[in-house]
Amino acid sequence: MLRLGRAAAGCRALAAPHPRGVGGHSQRSSSGGKEIMVNVHGGESSGIAEILMNRAHARNSLGRVLVNELFRVLESLRCDERIRVVVFKSEVKGVFCAGADLKERAQMNDTEVGHFVHRLRSLMDEIAALPMPTIAAIEGYALGGGLELALACDLRIAASSAKMGLIETTRGLLPGAGGTQRLPRCIGIGLAKELIFTGRQINGQEALSIGLVNHTVPQNDEGDAAYQRALTLAKEILPQAPIAVKMGKLAINRGIEVDIASGMAIEGMCYAQNIPTRDRQEGMAAFREKRPPQFIGE
Repeated sequence: MLRLGRAAAGCRALAAPHPRGVGGHSQRSSSGGKEIMVNVHGGESSGIAEILMNRAHARNSLGRVLVNELFRVLESLRCDERIRVVVFKSEVKGVFCAGADLKERAQMNDTEVGHFVHRLRSLMDEIAALPMPTIAAIEGYALGGGLELALACDLRIAASSAKMGLIETTRGLLPGAGGTQRLPRCIGIGLAKELIFTGRQINGQEALSIGLVNHTVPQNDEGDAAYQRALTLAKEILPQAPIAVKMGKLAINRGIEVDIASGMAIEGMCYAQNIPTRDRQEGMAAFREKRPPQFIGE
């Protein structure tokens, strides 16, 4: 039987749990020099967590420290059943994530490079495996590993002025953190090959036209238009039954990798696990009583 995420017994919380929002406000962990921060909303937006990339001097490039901190945050959020949607965003104006830290990588030998790229690939797999929906809010540059991070998310929102591309071939490389696999599954093989072979960068509007992003929005004066749209989308997901949403994500992710008959079997197993939930019973009761349902995630 398919199981959602990992067993609860395997979850290990961070040494210090991330702060939770109270009242109608959100609350974020103190930076303290950290390259990854977490902002957890409270009040009507309770259930939304934001992962904030904050490595300004290196344009949020994927160095060892940022990657290690992101692994720890993902582990914490994965085990927190109160979190219903995760939004990835940048705290650095004009950039989502510039990709690999090539200055850091230049100091590695070939063996170290291989190990680190494998770790990056594992990081993207961890993002993709989060049980709750994930949304990437792309304001500026999302290049190389930065776009691979966005591709590991379920949904992507981009400002029209954003710049996206798997530019590895322009550096003598190829995408190594999932780009060669996730991009074709997102936009089709032919377009993915064209973008990877050329290393071309495209803007938010072009990304929307080929299906790389779900929505594109004109950038605002604050430089956070994609984030605001992502937040609106997250709030649209929040009221829905959490287990049903998670099971829907699992059925899609597992089913897309197999033939249709096997996919139907996967859907059936996911549906069977949702049947005994209190939320399903609440949904049926709310329908009969003509009132909004109050889902609790059980």
